[in-house]
Amino acid sequence: MTKNRRYKVIGVSSAKTQKGESLGYLTGIVYLSPADTGETGLNVCHWAGNCKKICLNTAGRGAFSSVQKGRKRKTHAWAFDREGFLENARRDVLSLIRKAEKESLTPCVRMDGTSDLGIALVRGERGRLVDQFPRIQFYDYTKSITRMERFLAGEFPKNYHLTFSHDGEENWGNCLKVLERGGNVAVVFRKTIPQEWRGFPVVDGDVSDLRFLDPKGGVIVGLKAKGKAKKDKSGFVID
Repeated sequence: MTKNRRYKVIGVSSAKTQKGESLGYLTGIVYLSPADTGETGLNVCHWAGNCKKICLNTAGRGAFSSVQKGRKRKTHAWAFDREGFLENARRDVLSLIRKAEKESLTPCVRMDGTSDLGIALVRGERGRLVDQFPRIQFYDYTKSITRMERFLAGEFPKNYHLTFSHDGEENWGNCLKVLERGGNVAVVFRKTIPQEWRGFPVVDGDVSDLRFLDPKGGVIVGLKAKGKAKKDKSGFVID
């Protein structure tokens, strides 16, 4: 791939993000081949643990081979043509802004739909995407405690929001650190989202994917198990 080749990086057709439209937001989201499935030698989910086996990568449209091929192509581009990838992402953000304006919606972007790279924060020739589009809200989930702590310390631009992800008992200690510092943690529940869990208030994260609208101050963002996660026994999904 070359820098001049145009290909789509950011999509807007996603069941995960469409709920946000009823709240006035149009979300662009990037799906790469998660964990170590990209066939590039690059693991785009370095901190993946129990979530690997029940990843939503193959849920919905992800079950189609054409979609999987597209995700692998984008992952290959990220690994071997970083500037080209970032340039196409920049163009896609501009397209998202135009589409949102036509539909009277507010654009926002999630660059790590099935990855944990902090793509919005990666500096290319034009700088970081979060800096190029200061009026656009970027948001992600992460299992990187280092990146999450930097977010909580205010080291990132105000238009970048992070939610930490629970992965079972293995990373509960880090989850607790985040909650006690006022950050939010996403937790997957099997059937019912409780009002409280382990002494922390729980909000329904399935209302939308717009994590930057969640209450601040250390809350659990409850998500219901979907797809393969419904049968998970690793501890990732809470009964």
